[in-house]
Amino acid sequence: MMISAKESNDAAQAPSMPKNICKDPDDGRQRILLELEFVQCLANPTYIHYLAQNRYFEDEAFIGYLKYLQYWQQPEYIKFIMYPHCLFFLELLQNANFHNAMAHPGSKELAHRQQFFFWKNYRNNRLKHILPRPLPEPTAAPPASVPPPAPVPATTVAPASAPASALSPMQ
Repeated sequence: MMISAKESNDAAQAPSMPKNICKDPDDGRQRILLELEFVQCLANPTYIHYLAQNRYFEDEAFIGYLKYLQYWQQPEYIKFIMYPHCLFFLELLQNANFHNAMAHPGSKELAHRQQFFFWKNYRNNRLKHILPRPLPEPTAAPPASVPPPAPVPATTVAPASAPASALSPMQ
């Protein structure tokens, strides 16, 4: 198909649209870092209280932004999260009742205290769910010429040569 001279002149005079208007110079890395930083700030109940006090949760655009940020719960993004409580609070922030509650200092203190107790008992809570290790395989029976050791009374203290792994340094 042939293009007439008039059509080619019209096409040359029409402003050409850039191919990608919103092209990030760093391919969105800066945006991802800023969003990651904001999401991780949500792990701090004092910051959430600040947002509630300053009425950020009354802004529909901000509520929409919090919904948008839920993509951080996907496996390809969750690996960058250093403070996992932020995802818990991000989920709670989807509820208007939580917004209203966090405006009160008592709720902020309660959330902070519960977070502290979680981290304080985190190790012990995880150890409850770990299966105990199986006992080691019994070794060959000692020769019959060696007399069996005398039984130790139950009231004596374990000898100092007990393995160090029997006692936890955290207790």
